[in-house]
Amino acid sequence: MAIAVVTDSCACLPADLVDRYQIHVVPLSLMWDGQVYRDGVDITPDEFYERLRSSSTYPSTSQPALGEFVDLYTHLSSRVEGIVSIHLGDALSTTYQTANLAAQQVKALVPVRVVDSTLAAIAEGFIALAAARAAVEEKDLEEVVSAVKAAIPRVGLFVAFETLEYIRKGGRLGEAAASLGTKLRIQPIFTLERGRLKPVGAARSQRRVAEQMLRLMAQVVGERPIAASTFHAGAPEKAAWLGEMVQERFHCREFFITEFTPVMGVHTGPGTFGVSYWIHEP
Repeated sequence: MAIAVVTDSCACLPADLVDRYQIHVVPLSLMWDGQVYRDGVDITPDEFYERLRSSSTYPSTSQPALGEFVDLYTHLSSRVEGIVSIHLGDALSTTYQTANLAAQQVKALVPVRVVDSTLAAIAEGFIALAAARAAVEEKDLEEVVSAVKAAIPRVGLFVAFETLEYIRKGGRLGEAAASLGTKLRIQPIFTLERGRLKPVGAARSQRRVAEQMLRLMAQVVGERPIAASTFHAGAPEKAAWLGEMVQERFHCREFFITEFTPVMGVHTGPGTFGVSYWIHEP
């Protein structure tokens, strides 16, 4: 391909899609008890969630180092005509800013277009897939960027957390809101809007949470064909159960289940589940 596609590990892309479309994934980092782990490389999701549930210590996360982007872009510069680098929403992480700095450093070698997906998890992954599929069709750099920008408003997600404590710790939800959800024993449902969590519903049981998610999704998607993915953080049974409902209700041209990487899990906690969609053009 003339255009290379780069993303970060928070896109939670399945390995077979990464391989098929030759997508380059830069891992974020996890720091825990004095050790540094590359997201999804040095520690698996299963290992992470098992440890998180029993650990008395709490991990932290970090964006990729500037040098990791510079090294990858430099390596790719001899093989491609341009790079499209798609990342975690800028309101959620400084990864996008770091990728931009790296792009400036290598601009004499290769043009790099860095895109703020405004999203996370497989919703971000869908944007990377839009770029990769455009690249496979041998579109040029600006055409791939155009495909990415056209995809962003057609992608979304709905997510529910087993507990709001992890989101609160990460500073993405106020203490009062987290406390209210716990006291009322409700599970709020969130979406991402311009990279920020926005509550869009709530229910007291997992079944009602799922039903609300699908109603909200139907309001956006309608009868249009979609790619869809249910996702989870150490809760595969939730994603499988919700996935059956999604495939029964919507016209899914493609569907898969994805799991939050350890870095994503630090900020959401175990038990998180939800659904993401990508509305296809007719």
